[in-house]
Amino acid sequence: MKNTVLVVDDDELIRKTVKRVLESAGIEVQTAESGPMCLDIMSQGFEGLVLMDVVMPEMSGWDTITAMVEKGYAEGNIICMFTGKEVPDERMEHVKEYVLDYIRKPFNNEKLIALIKEYLSYL
Repeated sequence: MKNTVLVVDDDELIRKTVKRVLESAGIEVQTAESGPMCLDIMSQGFEGLVLMDVVMPEMSGWDTITAMVEKGYAEGNIICMFTGKEVPDERMEHVKEYVLDYIRKPFNNEKLIALIKEYLSYL
């Protein structure tokens, strides 16, 4: 299960598109539409790469990562932020050490696949 990507994004089109793109490259993908759903999946033993949207209702990506760290779910997983925002949020310095990359939307399919495959090889 370590070669799995968990796409966390409140936008259904983004979740479906990323899932389709990555699965076309042979990468296993799970999706979550919210921070709480992500935490639920993590609590069930998810291991792999988490592709986390920053701006989500109910619980932001940064708040979700903070909760992942507090619960020990960040350990052994790779976290990449996935957002259309220009720069990282300066208020979240305490969790930035857990984030490997900051991938911008919109994305190029081939570049996204290459990055994800590279990062999965770290596991």
